[in-house]
Amino acid sequence: MAVATEREYGLFINGERNQGGATGETRELSEPASGEPLARVASAVEADVDRAVEAAQAALAGDWGKAPPTERSRLLHALADAIQANRKELAELEVRNVGKAISSVKAELAQGVENFRFYASAIGSIAGRSNPIGGSLLFYSLKEPVGVVGQIVPWNYPLMMTTWKLAPALAAGCSVVLKPDSATPLTALRIAELATEVGFPSGAINVVPGPGTTVGAHLVRHPRVDKIAFTGSTATGGEIMRLASDTIKRLTLELGGKSPNIVFADANLEDAIPSSVWSIYYSAGQSCEARSRVLVEAPLYDEFVSSFSEAAKRLRVGDPLEPETQVGSLISAEHRDKVHGFVERGRAEGAEVVAGGEPPEGKGAFYPPTVLANVDNRMTVAQEEIFGPVVTVIPFEDEKDAARIANDSRYGLMATVWTSDPARGHRLARRLKAGTVGINMPYTAFPGIPFGGYKQSGFGRELGLETLELYLETKSVLVSTSPKPFNPFGL
Repeated sequence: MAVATEREYGLFINGERNQGGATGETRELSEPASGEPLARVASAVEADVDRAVEAAQAALAGDWGKAPPTERSRLLHALADAIQANRKELAELEVRNVGKAISSVKAELAQGVENFRFYASAIGSIAGRSNPIGGSLLFYSLKEPVGVVGQIVPWNYPLMMTTWKLAPALAAGCSVVLKPDSATPLTALRIAELATEVGFPSGAINVVPGPGTTVGAHLVRHPRVDKIAFTGSTATGGEIMRLASDTIKRLTLELGGKSPNIVFADANLEDAIPSSVWSIYYSAGQSCEARSRVLVEAPLYDEFVSSFSEAAKRLRVGDPLEPETQVGSLISAEHRDKVHGFVERGRAEGAEVVAGGEPPEGKGAFYPPTVLANVDNRMTVAQEEIFGPVVTVIPFEDEKDAARIANDSRYGLMATVWTSDPARGHRLARRLKAGTVGINMPYTAFPGIPFGGYKQSGFGRELGLETLELYLETKSVLVSTSPKPFNPFGL
């Protein structure tokens, strides 16, 4: 299927695609990299969320709730096959909707396929336990789906985050109401279509694009939604916690980051420099775990800044559909202005711009890979999540100082350590307040490896076996096996 410019997309509720919202409202989408029109998408309102929740509940009471583990596993594998078969369409759709380089999107899509395969296989690990507890009492436990799950995914990884969220929830037997960001709903809607095509029952997956302030808030407050899983900003995560408190909803929050990349003087620079460049710029910096603070041991600082900056300047920025492009567009001109505002703030606070730092002329929301040197960790650019292709380079004196600076942040999502001393790498891994620590390795997320944060980077984990537990309730059952009547009051 070719990606058609200005195709109309509807909501996806109860297995039916291209549904108009209750009010008929739509949103016009443009390609971030060119400004050209892309699609018109129905915009959900609260009444549409109600319909989606009703469909999700009916699915749990019907075919989806009755599906045995083997059937759930088969369907997840079938959806993985369908995504793989339609990978060219999905990749182009994601690139045109988000603006990021297709080289990055292809890798994200491949991981999305593996996410479904991992959880399809992990379904067999869902099990309770049993044991006698003394006398004539027997205990056993059951694992049951938590129920209807509301899932909210961000604009920076709409396709991959959809797979992160759907796969474990469906594996656990939950039904889902998914709210993609209003600006980037296209691949989530297409995945829901593919799920229906491979046999998922109506209502198991529902997709309702719409504003977070109305549709997202209503989903979080909804009394018949049992759990919320959210990926996005820390500020929005805090608001979700407040909204969910009235109904005591289960929550998983994967939030912001200001992740450190720690480079010691004994590091192998042939690995450390290109990997550090990738760690911040691979998604134009629009990634929660981007290593946006590079901490460099003082004797190496000047050499590292020079080599890193030269490598950043060589990155190919341009048309995200071109295979050679390494850095695509930001999500919008408004977001580019926000990113540039942080760079100007850094200049005002005394940081030195040694690469990039000025928006280019012409179409598209592009911003060059930017390097800020001579940064103090107390500066705004070192504390706030810029969410763009901007890195701060900060010197440190020794291992203790590196850990102190790295942990001096309200976030704690990811960290990377570069050193030729294995013992040092493991010591730092214990001292760093981060959900994932890489030692001489820049990559962050793999199916089967728990991903999530400390502190204001959220709680709960994605991608691991542990994630299944977040979509399950544990029910304890006590059984008397005594042949005598049970009469504790002696009546």
